[in-house]
Amino acid sequence: MLVQGFFCLCLWILGGVSGLYSDETQMISVIEGDSVTLNSDVTEVQSKDQILWTFRSHTSETRIAEIYKQIISIYDSDDERFRARLQIDEQTGSLTITDINKSHSGLYKLLLLNGGVKHKSFNITVYGLLAVPVIIRNSSSSSSSSSSSSSSSSSVSRCAVVCSAVNVSHVTLSWYKGNSLLSSISVSDLSISLSLPLEVEYQDNNTYSCVLNNPITNHTTHLDISRLCQMSSESSQAVFPLAVCLLVTAVVTAVVVLIYCRRRKYTRAKQDAQTNEGEVDYTDVTVIKHRALDTAEDGLGETVYSDVALRR
Repeated sequence: MLVQGFFCLCLWILGGVSGLYSDETQMISVIEGDSVTLNSDVTEVQSKDQILWTFRSHTSETRIAEIYKQIISIYDSDDERFRARLQIDEQTGSLTITDINKSHSGLYKLLLLNGGVKHKSFNITVYGLLAVPVIIRNSSSSSSSSSSSSSSSSSVSRCAVVCSAVNVSHVTLSWYKGNSLLSSISVSDLSISLSLPLEVEYQDNNTYSCVLNNPITNHTTHLDISRLCQMSSESSQAVFPLAVCLLVTAVVTAVVVLIYCRRRKYTRAKQDAQTNEGEVDYTDVTVIKHRALDTAEDGLGETVYSDVALRR
């Protein structure tokens, strides 16, 4: 009953008593996976001291830890996000959150009753692990632009690249030329992919870098113009000879196949002809003589009809 009464009193104090809380809140930024300790500024908790820690997210406010009559209570079962992640120092009452993640972002409040009322507030923002930005050649955007002056004109070949980072939030992606900022793009709450294009000259000797950063840390990738742009250019120039080689190979293969098919057809026809010749049957002819059926007056030119019998 005493614990419940103390908890209700604390909630009443946290919720509505004016003058007990100042507008000052300690802002804390931390990387996902790290640990953070919220200091109570108490040297030693006395037997009559009462300490309550609460957490407020976007939807609700809940108690997460408590010290009452020097008995420590952890309420990590009330909220799954804090399970096995909360530790409270029995001497100072300071609260530690281990293996922190983005769901732990929010407002933390400490209420201390020790003959008076003391309080502290902490606003924690948890940032995700930063990926390393990736720079690739954007071949579809490469161009050759012409620049001219009053005295002469020349054609300048340019290389288009793009720097990107995937699944990021609360970050800024930027292009730098030396220490000078060229362009940047930012994202807040949503976890999305960012990309930022840049166009440089093939013979540019300046130093370019792409930087992905949040309020805590940053990752930088440097642009190697001679490697990325020249390699892609040579690859593009090799496309035409490769295509010609493939076309010639295809034509030669087709001719060889055609010659082979015709030769095979000719050979098969010749073999068929030889096979048919070997199957010819020879037959003996027997002539049977008969009397003359038609004799002229002078006995010349008589015609004799005979039967012909074929015998194998």
